[in-house]
This record gives sequence, structure tokens and C-alpha cells, in this order.
Amino acid sequence: MARIHPTALIDPAAELADDVEVGAYSVIGPHVRIGAACHIGPHCVIEGHTTLGQGNRVFQFASLGAAPQDKKYAGEPTRLEIGDGNTIREFVTINTGTVQDAGVTRVGNDNWIMAYVHVAHDCQLGDHIILANSVQLAGHVHLGDWVFLGGLTGVHQFVRVGAHAMTAFQSRLAQDVPPFVTAGGNPAEAQSINAEGLRRRGFTSERIALVKQMYRLLYRKGLTLDAARQQIDALRGEVPEADADIALMQGFLIQATRGIVR
Repeated sequence: MARIHPTALIDPAAELADDVEVGAYSVIGPHVRIGAACHIGPHCVIEGHTTLGQGNRVFQFASLGAAPQDKKYAGEPTRLEIGDGNTIREFVTINTGTVQDAGVTRVGNDNWIMAYVHVAHDCQLGDHIILANSVQLAGHVHLGDWVFLGGLTGVHQFVRVGAHAMTAFQSRLAQDVPPFVTAGGNPAEAQSINAEGLRRRGFTSERIALVKQMYRLLYRKGLTLDAARQQIDALRGEVPEADADIALMQGFLIQATRGIVR
């Protein structure tokens, strides 16, 4: 059975699975849907057209589904969609989308979002992401799967961070970070590949070596971006298990309208 603290304020129109837990003084609005095995801590506010999947844990003082911090927003019924198995820590704020974009902010599955993180309107987050304390995402940011952003990282609007990329503490991102790359600084610069993260995810030494080749072509050979892309494409077939990694990199670079960190 659901365990709802008697001081929680839950709109009768909200949809909560039978086993959802809601802590003291939390407020849940009429357009909210919360899936099975979710735990909502005390003093949380979940509002707007917000959906949480299964097995999410939301800690105290989080704010989910509030109106976007966009002066163009005029009350449209935009959405926030959160997947399964996410941990959302204290004072996290995640806003709904805007009609100027897809109209929805999305958070995937199995993400670890630490205290004081802000996820602005229309951000699109993949799976298995770690956002350390006080990471700040401006509107329309896209993060790929397995991204790790170090504490106090700030990300400019419309920036994309590719899968398996990583940033150091207090990084400032104003350009895209390609997949597999570790970046740091203010402004952020490419430092290396995220080799340890790849090893932890089961990448073979051969795959990691090919990722290093792609990195060298992008950052160590003095090539233009187009020339680097051509040489990266020529690596196909050298390590067949890494062809998907090449495709991931190429797809990302094609869409790098803001340029990439250098």
C-alpha cells in the first residue's frame, strides 16, 4: 500500500502507483503521475505535467516540474518526463519544457543527480548519467548516456555533451564535448579520453585504443574538423567491435553546430 504522510498535500487528480511513498509536507499537483516503487522525500514539490517512471528516489526539498525560467513562457502545458531508477538529491530543480523547443524536458533511466543541480527547460538527458553537486544546465542542453559532469560545471544553452564524456570540477562548457572526451577548465578544453570510465563499462583495450586514435585525429594532428572526420571514417573495420563507436563520434560531429571544445 502507498505510504503517504498525513501532512503531504496531494491533489485528488494526481496519479500515484499503489506503493508510492510520500514524505511529510510534500506537495504533488493535479497533472503529476508517479510510477511504482517511487519514494518522494519530505518537503518536495512536484507540479506541472510531470511523469515519473518506476523506482525513482527523490530526496527532500527537490522541485520537479516547475514552470521554465524563460520569459517567453506563457503558461503552455509543457511537460517533464523522468524515466526509471533515478536518484534525485536535495534541492535539485528540474523544469518543464517550452513550446519553442520540443515542449518537454526529459531525464532517462538510472541517473544520479546530486544536490543543488539545475536542469533547465527542454534539456534532454540520456541514461546512466552522473551530475555532481551544483552542476547547472541551461536550456536545451543534451547529454548522452554515461556522461559524468564534475561538481560546479556550468553548461551553456544548446550545448551537447556526447556519450561517455566527462568534465572536471568547475568546468565551463560553451561548446559541444564529443563522445569519450574528458574536458576541463574555464573555458573548458579537451584533456584526454575518459579511459577509466570506458574500462569500467567493459570496453576492451582494442576499443579504447581506437577511441584514442579518434581523439588524436581530432586534437593532436592539427587537422580541420572535416579532415579529422574523414580520417576517423577511414578507421572503420580496423576494430570491428568499435565501428559503433566511430558511428557515434561521426553522428555527433555532424551535428556540432556550436563547434567542439578545443
